[in-house]
Amino acid sequence: MMKRSGFWSVLALAAVLSGPALAEGETADTVVATVNGAPITLGQMVAMKESLPPQYQSLPDDVLFKGIYDQLIQQEVLAQSVKELGPRAIATMENDKRGFVSGLAIDAIVKEAVTDAALQKAYDDRFKDAKPQTEYNAAHILVATEEEANKLKEELAGGADFAELAKAHSTDTGSGANGGDLGWFGLGMMVKPFEEAVVGAKVGEVTGPVKTDFGYHLILVKETRVAEKPTLDQMRDELAQEVENAAITAKIDELTKGATVTREGEALDPAILKNSALID
Repeated sequence: MMKRSGFWSVLALAAVLSGPALAEGETADTVVATVNGAPITLGQMVAMKESLPPQYQSLPDDVLFKGIYDQLIQQEVLAQSVKELGPRAIATMENDKRGFVSGLAIDAIVKEAVTDAALQKAYDDRFKDAKPQTEYNAAHILVATEEEANKLKEELAGGADFAELAKAHSTDTGSGANGGDLGWFGLGMMVKPFEEAVVGAKVGEVTGPVKTDFGYHLILVKETRVAEKPTLDQMRDELAQEVENAAITAKIDELTKGATVTREGEALDPAILKNSALID
């Protein structure tokens, strides 16, 4: 569609105009207009309608019909006025077509691959050998220097409240405002030195200082628990993506192995892609 706001302004004013009535038995190949012998079809109109942004989809039928009808005729008139396409235009059109059609192939692969049975298998495979995982509920105080961390640790040993010290001194403004609370988390969610200190800590005792790239931490592990295995519904989107990726990769490998592919340009200097003059 032409990127011209004027068309849609005209379209919005055309509410009084009605599209032609359609007889029964119309198909995608039904010709709705002809421009110098070039047909415009009902299927092309429907495809353009479906590609419009939501705000245009809700326009009255007669307005939408009139706008799309006129737009396609205008596009065809303009397209026919261009007598010769340059290398850039040809390359872009070929890339767009290739990308669109390959997208259709991917859609078909995904539709076939992502089934309830495939998701269940992916779920079972993910957790069949999974060992129970521990989750930790911890808080921390983050400061810039080891000296400051040790001073705060002494205050804690003397009976100071961890949450109040976190609010007053922690440079982690996100957790500091909540008394240093980090909530529940599992392995792999924290940087390695922090995680190792949490795993080795005793519940209720302050550990540290622990140095990370963020500074020095005093860590208080409040509770631990065995993490519940997520349900299939909770994992559905992640597993669907996993199944999709595997199916697409497998299909591409299969098609590539069955195709005759020559790589004439493989030895070219990669910097050649910067040469826009090639398609000017």
